[in-house]
Amino acid sequence: MNLYDLARGLHILAVIAWMAGLLFLPRLYAYDAEQADKAEPLRGEMRDLLRTWQRRLLKIILNPAMVVSWGLGLWLLWIRSGDGADWSFAHQPWMIAKLAGVLALSGWHGYLSAEFRRIQAGTSVRTGRFWRMTNEIPFLIAIVMVLSVTLEWGA
Repeated sequence: MNLYDLARGLHILAVIAWMAGLLFLPRLYAYDAEQADKAEPLRGEMRDLLRTWQRRLLKIILNPAMVVSWGLGLWLLWIRSGDGADWSFAHQPWMIAKLAGVLALSGWHGYLSAEFRRIQAGTSVRTGRFWRMTNEIPFLIAIVMVLSVTLEWGA
Protein backbone atom coordinates (compact mmCIF):
# COMPACT_ATOMS: atom_id res chain seq x y z
CA MET A 1 0.00 0.00 0.00
CA ASN A 2 1.23 3.47 -0.89
CA LEU A 3 1.37 5.56 2.30
CA TYR A 4 1.00 8.85 0.40
CA ASP A 5 -2.20 7.69 -1.32
CA LEU A 6 -3.64 6.50 1.99
CA ALA A 7 -2.85 9.83 3.65
CA ARG A 8 -4.29 11.71 0.67
CA GLY A 9 -7.53 9.69 0.74
CA LEU A 10 -7.99 10.21 4.48
CA HIS A 11 -7.20 13.92 4.05
CA ILE A 12 -9.86 14.26 1.36
CA LEU A 13 -12.45 12.58 3.62
CA ALA A 14 -11.59 14.89 6.52
CA VAL A 15 -11.78 17.95 4.27
CA ILE A 16 -15.20 16.83 2.98
CA ALA A 17 -16.49 16.72 6.57
CA TRP A 18 -14.91 20.08 7.34
CA MET A 19 -16.37 21.69 4.22
CA ALA A 20 -19.83 20.27 4.93
CA GLY A 21 -19.77 21.96 8.32
CA LEU A 22 -18.39 25.22 6.96
CA LEU A 23 -21.19 25.32 4.40
CA PHE A 24 -24.00 24.33 6.78
CA LEU A 25 -23.21 26.37 9.90
CA PRO A 26 -23.84 29.80 8.27
CA ARG A 27 -27.25 28.51 7.16
CA LEU A 28 -28.07 27.64 10.77
CA TYR A 29 -26.92 31.12 11.76
CA ALA A 30 -29.23 32.62 9.13
CA TYR A 31 -32.19 30.68 10.49
CA ASP A 32 -31.27 31.74 14.02
CA ALA A 33 -31.05 35.43 13.06
CA GLU A 34 -34.45 35.22 11.38
CA GLN A 35 -36.13 34.05 14.57
CA ALA A 36 -36.13 37.63 15.90
CA ASP A 37 -39.30 38.34 13.89
CA LYS A 38 -41.16 35.34 15.28
CA ALA A 39 -43.58 35.32 18.19
CA GLU A 40 -43.00 33.47 21.44
CA PRO A 41 -43.03 30.63 22.37
CA LEU A 42 -42.05 29.45 18.88
CA ARG A 43 -39.11 31.86 18.69
CA GLY A 44 -37.55 30.59 21.92
CA GLU A 45 -38.11 26.94 21.12
CA MET A 46 -36.69 27.29 17.61
CA ARG A 47 -33.66 29.25 18.80
CA ASP A 48 -32.93 26.61 21.43
CA LEU A 49 -33.10 23.89 18.80
CA LEU A 50 -30.95 25.84 16.30
CA ARG A 51 -28.33 26.61 18.92
CA THR A 52 -28.17 22.97 19.94
CA TRP A 53 -27.54 22.06 16.28
CA GLN A 54 -24.93 24.81 15.98
CA ARG A 55 -23.08 23.58 19.07
CA ARG A 56 -23.16 19.96 17.95
CA LEU A 57 -22.03 20.82 14.43
CA LEU A 58 -19.06 22.77 15.82
CA LYS A 59 -18.06 20.30 18.52
CA ILE A 60 -18.79 16.97 16.81
CA ILE A 61 -18.03 17.67 13.14
CA LEU A 62 -16.34 20.99 12.39
CA ASN A 63 -13.64 21.16 15.05
CA PRO A 64 -12.53 17.51 14.81
CA ALA A 65 -12.62 17.58 10.99
CA MET A 66 -10.44 20.69 10.91
CA VAL A 67 -7.89 19.16 13.30
CA VAL A 68 -7.76 15.92 11.30
CA SER A 69 -7.54 17.85 7.99
CA TRP A 70 -4.62 19.88 9.32
CA GLY A 71 -2.88 16.83 10.78
CA LEU A 72 -3.20 14.78 7.62
CA GLY A 73 -2.23 17.79 5.49
CA LEU A 74 0.96 18.25 7.46
CA TRP A 75 1.66 14.53 7.16
CA LEU A 76 1.16 14.78 3.38
CA LEU A 77 3.63 17.66 3.21
CA TRP A 78 6.15 15.60 5.16
CA ILE A 79 5.71 12.53 2.95
CA ARG A 80 5.90 14.58 -0.25
CA SER A 81 9.11 16.25 0.97
CA GLY A 82 10.78 12.85 1.22
CA ASP A 83 10.69 12.84 5.02
CA GLY A 84 11.90 16.42 5.19
CA ALA A 85 14.64 16.14 2.57
CA ASP A 86 13.26 18.33 -0.25
CA TRP A 87 10.81 21.17 0.33
CA SER A 88 11.23 22.77 -3.12
CA PHE A 89 7.59 22.00 -4.04
CA ALA A 90 6.42 24.19 -1.15
CA HIS A 91 7.60 27.29 -3.04
CA GLN A 92 5.56 26.53 -6.14
CA PRO A 93 2.64 28.90 -6.89
CA TRP A 94 0.09 26.07 -6.73
CA MET A 95 1.24 25.05 -3.24
CA ILE A 96 1.31 28.66 -2.03
CA ALA A 97 -2.29 29.04 -3.28
CA LYS A 98 -3.28 25.80 -1.53
CA LEU A 99 -1.69 26.87 1.76
CA ALA A 100 -3.26 30.33 1.51
CA GLY A 101 -6.62 28.59 1.05
CA VAL A 102 -6.01 26.46 4.15
CA LEU A 103 -5.29 29.60 6.16
CA ALA A 104 -8.40 31.31 4.72
CA LEU A 105 -10.64 28.33 5.60
CA SER A 106 -9.11 28.16 9.07
CA GLY A 107 -9.75 31.88 9.52
CA TRP A 108 -13.36 31.49 8.39
CA HIS A 109 -13.73 28.57 10.81
CA GLY A 110 -12.41 30.79 13.60
CA TYR A 111 -14.82 33.55 12.63
CA LEU A 112 -17.75 31.11 12.69
CA SER A 113 -16.66 29.84 16.11
CA ALA A 114 -16.43 33.37 17.48
CA GLU A 115 -19.84 34.16 16.01
CA PHE A 116 -21.28 31.11 17.77
CA ARG A 117 -20.11 32.57 21.07
CA ARG A 118 -21.69 35.95 20.17
CA ILE A 119 -24.96 34.25 19.22
CA GLN A 120 -24.98 32.36 22.53
CA ALA A 121 -24.32 35.61 24.40
CA GLY A 122 -27.02 37.48 22.46
CA THR A 123 -24.54 40.02 21.08
CA SER A 124 -24.48 38.98 17.42
CA VAL A 125 -25.39 41.74 14.98
CA ARG A 126 -25.33 39.63 11.81
CA THR A 127 -28.51 39.21 9.79
CA GLY A 128 -29.88 36.23 7.94
CA ARG A 129 -29.05 38.09 4.72
CA PHE A 130 -25.39 38.40 5.76
CA TRP A 131 -25.15 34.67 6.41
CA ARG A 132 -26.79 33.80 3.10
CA MET A 133 -24.42 36.12 1.22
CA THR A 134 -21.32 34.66 2.87
CA ASN A 135 -22.45 31.04 2.87
CA GLU A 136 -20.51 30.07 -0.26
CA ILE A 137 -17.16 31.59 0.74
CA PRO A 138 -15.68 28.21 1.75
CA PHE A 139 -16.73 26.64 -1.55
CA LEU A 140 -15.12 29.41 -3.59
CA ILE A 141 -11.90 28.98 -1.62
CA ALA A 142 -12.09 25.21 -2.10
CA ILE A 143 -12.37 25.61 -5.88
CA VAL A 144 -9.05 27.46 -5.96
CA MET A 145 -7.44 24.93 -3.64
CA VAL A 146 -8.59 21.83 -5.49
CA LEU A 147 -7.64 23.20 -8.90
CA SER A 148 -4.26 24.30 -7.55
CA VAL A 149 -3.45 20.83 -6.24
CA THR A 150 -4.83 18.87 -9.18
CA LEU A 151 -3.33 21.05 -11.90
CA GLU A 152 -0.13 22.04 -10.07
CA TRP A 153 -0.03 25.19 -12.19
CA GLY A 154 3.14 27.19 -12.25
CA ALA A 155 5.23 24.13 -11.45
